[in-house]
Parts: sequence; C-alpha cells; structure tokens
Amino acid sequence: MTATTDAPTTEDTTPAPTSVTMTKALNQALRDSLAEDENVVVYGEDVGRLGGVFRVTEGLRKEFGPERVWDSPLAESGIAGTAIGMAMAGMRPVIEMQFDAYAYPAFEQIVSHIAKMRNRTKGRISLPITIRIPYAGDIGGVEHHSDSSEAYWTSTPGLTVVTPSNPADAYSLLRESIASDDPVIFMEPKSRYWMKDKLSLPVTTAPMNRAEVIREGTDATLLAYGPTVRTALEAAEAGPEHGLSIEVIDLRTLSPFDDETVSASVRKTGRAAVIHEAAQFGGYGAEVAARVTERNFTYLAAPILRVTGFDVPYPSPKLEEYYLPTAERVLDALESWDWDL
Repeated sequence: MTATTDAPTTEDTTPAPTSVTMTKALNQALRDSLAEDENVVVYGEDVGRLGGVFRVTEGLRKEFGPERVWDSPLAESGIAGTAIGMAMAGMRPVIEMQFDAYAYPAFEQIVSHIAKMRNRTKGRISLPITIRIPYAGDIGGVEHHSDSSEAYWTSTPGLTVVTPSNPADAYSLLRESIASDDPVIFMEPKSRYWMKDKLSLPVTTAPMNRAEVIREGTDATLLAYGPTVRTALEAAEAGPEHGLSIEVIDLRTLSPFDDETVSASVRKTGRAAVIHEAAQFGGYGAEVAARVTERNFTYLAAPILRVTGFDVPYPSPKLEEYYLPTAERVLDALESWDWDL
C-alpha cells in the first residue's frame, strides 16, 4: 500500500468585503497606524472622549490610552505648534482641525514653520505631521463649518495636499500620509463621510501623488476631487443623452499635481473642465487650467472650463444647493463649447 498525503493548502485570510463608510475607513486607518508605530499620536479638539464631531476617532482613546489619543484645548495654533515640537522629537503627530475654517488660526504655524522646516534646515529636519481637515459643504453648515481652503494649502511649497473621494482611498491615502516623512494636509470631504462602499480593510489603492482615471471617455475630461467626484460621475453618466463620451479623473492628490495622468487624458479628448466647490476667482481650478493649458496647448480644441462655487462665502443651508456645482451645471458648461472645432 502506498501512503498518500494531501497537498498543503493555503488558507485565504482576507476578510470578506463589507459595507464601509468613509468615516469607518478613516477610523481604521488611524487605528492601524497607532498599532503599528508607537510614535504615532492623535489629538485635537474633541477627538478623545467624544471620538470627534464626525466620530472619525471613536474608540481610539479607549484602545490606546490618553497618552496616545487626547483632547487638546480649543487653540488651533497651539495644536499645530505642539505638533512641530513632537515631530522634531521623533514622533508622528496626526492632528485634527475640527472644521476647515478652524485651521485659519493655525495658518502661521503651518505655513511659516511646518511647511518650511525641511528647507529652512537644509534637509536636516523633517516634520512627519498629518493635518486632518474636514472641508467643503453640502451638510447645511455655515461659515466656519463649511469652507474649501485647498487653494491656500496648494500654493504653499512644502506641503503635500491630499483629498480622498471614497472609503478605499480614505484608508489607503491616510495610512500613506501618516507614514510620510513630510507634512501632509489631509482634506476630508464632510459630505462623503457617510458614503458606503463594499471593501475589505486593510486596502491599498493607487499611491499618493497619483491621479486616477475612474471613468473612460473620448470627448472631454472632467477633473474633480473630494466632494465633486460624485458630481463629475453624475455628469458623465448623463453624457450620452447629450451625445458626449466623458472621461473622469479623480485627482486625489492636489499638490504635487499629477501632470502625466492628466495630460494623457486631455491629449486624448482635447477638452477639459475642472470642478470644485470653492469660489472660482483664485481657486485651485485656475492653477489646474493654467498648468494643463501650458503643457497641452496644441492638443486642446477649446479653452479649459471651470465649474465651481460662486465668488461668495458658503451660503445659508437654504441657499447651499444653488451654490454647489451640479451635474446640470457641468453639462451646460460643456455644451457652451463650439463642438464644430
């Protein structure tokens, strides 16, 4: 009798996909970073006991203790300033500015010191600080609770500016941001916190500093990020009704800009539009339009368009729907081109 043995089997330990919100993905990214690196600390206003206004840090203080996750005083300049000292001492602070406009009191610390430290010290000192900023509108918040400050940060050399549009990117990009040796402004679109996707955590998506083509098309390219990715996709889905095949790019990282991915798309379609919630004048879309035009002028069949918020502060909740870019506004803008060219 000949003995036989079964071939060894490899058990798949990958968790089954479940419905995950962006909030849950961010929470898990923070949890995994805290667990893997004892130098990671998380703090800000109400991030400890409460778990954050949007519950992104829920349960972390209980799991890792008040020496790793704690509530700060209501002083954003102090939050950013203490992060500088901690980072210089070898820690990796992850700090939260509770709402976008709350970051303005910390502007001096971020722009004059966090962004410039590596250059100021000729590369001897780096500051691995992640600054989480919930931003944009569509939640009925007014003034300090709804703002889009991305153009301030992208115009500041020394900062990487990242914004996810979906739960998978939220997890992967936050993990990569925390692991970075340079400061990252991590902008979280508030209106997408409750967005759900089926996925298994942990998940790794395209790397930071890379844009991603999320819908292919041949007639025009829509460049969007954060909350306006959904708007771009809605416009693209309605495109065939208008005789248009529309490509959509999720920029993901606003600075540095992924010229390669964007240029390849624009050279294919010959037309592009940028969508963002912030006001148009001096907005991030102006830099994108200039940059894309300079690099692809001979490939363009029409000027690059911007579909944005209006040049006013975010309005009251009753008026917000008229301020925010919509798929209808995007399609109207595309139809304004001379398609006979």
